[in-house]
Amino acid sequence: MKKALRIGAAAVALATVATVGAVFNTGHTSENSLVSAPFVQTAVLRQGASGGEVKEVQRRLKQWGYYNGAVDGIYGKGTIEAVKKFQRKNGLTADGITGRSTFEALGMNDSVKVLDNDKKGGSSQGSGYTSSDLYLLAKCIYAEARGESYTGQVAVGAVILNRVASSQFPNTISGVIYQKNAFTAVSDGQINLSPDKTAMNAAQDAMNGWDPTYGCIYYYNPAVATSSWIFSRKTVTTIGKHVFAI
Repeated sequence: MKKALRIGAAAVALATVATVGAVFNTGHTSENSLVSAPFVQTAVLRQGASGGEVKEVQRRLKQWGYYNGAVDGIYGKGTIEAVKKFQRKNGLTADGITGRSTFEALGMNDSVKVLDNDKKGGSSQGSGYTSSDLYLLAKCIYAEARGESYTGQVAVGAVILNRVASSQFPNTISGVIYQKNAFTAVSDGQINLSPDKTAMNAAQDAMNGWDPTYGCIYYYNPAVATSSWIFSRKTVTTIGKHVFAI
């Protein structure tokens, strides 16, 4: 999405509360694809990985006293040593690599589910995103738009990804989705529903670059939206019950 949009901080705050619906993004690279660049992750985390999934591993290890470094999303020496300590404590192979067993012990169930999906032949690669990102994006799509057409579901995922790309919003999928008061699916708990295959495919297509909204960062259902501010946004397209705007 284009960075040329100039939206005031106050307007963004209002929009966050006003948006009816949620935005989702998640992506991942195959478990067998090793990390070769600092900004690309695989579902299995090892030295050189970076991003939101690494931050979550660091956050949990720090909370439990295994890690003393910065929660910076960089899988470096400090993180490796912390993972090893955690693995030894939990009877796992102390190799410093966060794979299925370590994800499970850490309670990162979304990552476990995506790895299990990979073993069944599922495909869920998305440039620069993790496997947990993909699954979370699919959960949001399912919670927010499961009654919409397939294109409408992809569109919701695209809005989330467009927000991630915008300087006006958090720069991670989880940050966008869980931004305070941003999305109904998070507020009412529907984000915890398990996505179906259609939602997973829609998330993957959005991550692969399909954007039926042409760069939109907002969407809402005019039948239930209550904020006058959201109606002031420039409409780009309407798909099913949702209006997509900038």
